[in-house]
Amino acid sequence: MGETTGISAMKYIKSCMENDSDGIRILSDKPRIHSSTVDFQKLKQLPEGTLGYTYFNFLERNNITADSRDMVRFVDDIELAYVIQRYREIHDLVHTILDMPINMLGEVTVKWFEAVQTRLPLCILGGLFGAVRLAPKQRQNYVKYYLPWAIKTGMNSKLLMNVYFEEKWEQPMNNLLNELNISPLIVPKTNRLDLKINTRWKDLN
Repeated sequence: MGETTGISAMKYIKSCMENDSDGIRILSDKPRIHSSTVDFQKLKQLPEGTLGYTYFNFLERNNITADSRDMVRFVDDIELAYVIQRYREIHDLVHTILDMPINMLGEVTVKWFEAVQTRLPLCILGGLFGAVRLAPKQRQNYVKYYLPWAIKTGMNSKLLMNVYFEEKWEQPMNNLLNELNISPLIVPKTNRLDLKINTRWKDLN
């Protein structure tokens, strides 16, 4: 569904990448993020607080791998197929960058961020219908904190499809967030209890 309904958005993303120096290099090099292209043991050994170390810990903590993303099957255009493949493969990096857990609230938040940045229909649908499945306390926090932050951050930050993550593993997270113009979400501690629900929602990616 994501592939067959998102051609217009894929063209939009590609055009944005073609207007960015790093985006152009990504489209040309076509880097991939999976176990055969990324040395995850090296990421594990990087200093704490770097992107690579934080990304590795995110995957390990959630018992997931970079190889869990399906290959694109229904997009004939090679360039557009790579665009949607890249989108899928950086999804867990988006979670890492935004410090969003893999639960319903975290996934819906990431979906809205991605929807603003990419215009992909499935992201928009995921944000709309995923919110319906939130528990009452989660929904309160979602409306008050997460949704406004996701939309504002998606609009104001650098397009993450233009980030050559493979060249930034050793970069400190604080430095990277400043570079991307992303400010962390601030939620009162008493309102973060709802993040303990750990429901994976990978089918939308």
